[in-house]
Amino acid sequence: MSNGMDTEKQTDSGSQADENVYLGKAIHFIGIGGSGMRALAWILMDRGAVISGSDSAPSDTSDQLVGQGATIHIGQRGENIPDPCDLVVYSAAVNEQNPELIAARRRSLEVVKYSEMLGRLMNAKAGLAIAGTHGKSTTSAMVAYVMSAAMMDPSFVVGASVEQLGGPSGVGDGKHFVAEACEFDRSFLYLHPQCAAILNIEEDHLDCFSDINAIIEAFRAFASGVKSDGVIIANGEDRNAMEAVRDIACGVETFGLCEECNWRGVIVNPERGRIHMEILKDSQPYGELLVPLPGLHNAYNVLAAVAMLHHAGLDSAQITGHLAAFTGIERRLSLKGQLGGATVVDDFAHHPTEIQASLRAISNYYQPRRIFCVFQPHQHSRTRFLLKDFAQSFALADEVIVPDIYFVRDSEKEKDYISSKDLVAQIRLRGGVAIYLKTFDLIVEYIKGVFEPGDLIVTMGAGNIWKVADEIIRWLERKD
Repeated sequence: MSNGMDTEKQTDSGSQADENVYLGKAIHFIGIGGSGMRALAWILMDRGAVISGSDSAPSDTSDQLVGQGATIHIGQRGENIPDPCDLVVYSAAVNEQNPELIAARRRSLEVVKYSEMLGRLMNAKAGLAIAGTHGKSTTSAMVAYVMSAAMMDPSFVVGASVEQLGGPSGVGDGKHFVAEACEFDRSFLYLHPQCAAILNIEEDHLDCFSDINAIIEAFRAFASGVKSDGVIIANGEDRNAMEAVRDIACGVETFGLCEECNWRGVIVNPERGRIHMEILKDSQPYGELLVPLPGLHNAYNVLAAVAMLHHAGLDSAQITGHLAAFTGIERRLSLKGQLGGATVVDDFAHHPTEIQASLRAISNYYQPRRIFCVFQPHQHSRTRFLLKDFAQSFALADEVIVPDIYFVRDSEKEKDYISSKDLVAQIRLRGGVAIYLKTFDLIVEYIKGVFEPGDLIVTMGAGNIWKVADEIIRWLERKD
């Protein structure tokens, strides 16, 4: 196991790139509205780049970028790319037939994926990268927040907005760069951090991975890219994660609740879904804290964050003290409001394991009379591959309301294989109560008819289902 890392050391030869290299460069983003893409745009703008981009629809974030000087087009056309243009960055959601991508290549412009651009920026710093099927954004935000609160001034990119950090990204003068590392399309292979975490590994993104073995191999390749004098923090209770780090050249430390883990959490006293935990490092007392967010899954996220922060140079008191003040990130068990006897929560869960964990945390923390879960499936392929797991994941919901599947990245043909009605049927076969309502308007009207004081409504999914939560809040405000 690891003897730690020295983040004072410089990164590999040539990686200490001059951050002024982007000063005055014209950089165009295809799909600039995505959380990661807009985060990179902010960072590059801060470094003096001239930013342009395009997206399918306007948003508050796009307006903010425009307010800082970016040029953003709604709709994607080849003529959106400025002339001259030094670099084009595109998101993983952009397909090869995108008109701007075609135009950029026709003009022989330098074209890179989001993940490659992220890797370039991280390589100029001591990188801290958080990977895993679940928990990446929350853990990345925890690490970035604590480092910021401890005046370490990191740069960071988180896949969701963090109110305490002023958004999803930040540019700091410190030597660290914190980012989540996404396995989709093997994007994280562009990252070569000094310290990495592997939170868990499960079946997901089966539109680009053949099976769980292919996913594990991708994580193994990511782990192999950690710098040789660095360290990996791996979930010691996750068999797939341990397989991914087996015989890796750099140091490996484990986290979890079992005695064998280097970073062990001992649950002292759960308090309505929040966990009071003593932390041991190699069986020796290290610190103690009340996990700031509800749910057992967040106890694991905290353990990984603590280990990474320790290796970044913070002491136990700094880590636990600042972590206790962390309030979470956008769309992760986010309380939208409590009005008229109802509680409205919004959550990003879009995988069966995440749904189960979120519903358990909601049930324990709020202890509602009934839980109405409005779940928007994300991708037809994910819904098809994991249909039975999805159907079993809603056991703690009293009723599940399902609109149409959020269509992204899939081919049109994929729509023929699966629909929300199939998911509703599978939930009912397992004894659950579920209903298909095609549109958001129909869902809101339905909630108005069945809601009673003491109920909790949670909107779930990686798409735009949060709009339902917002509309229910507006209705409750008028009603109240």
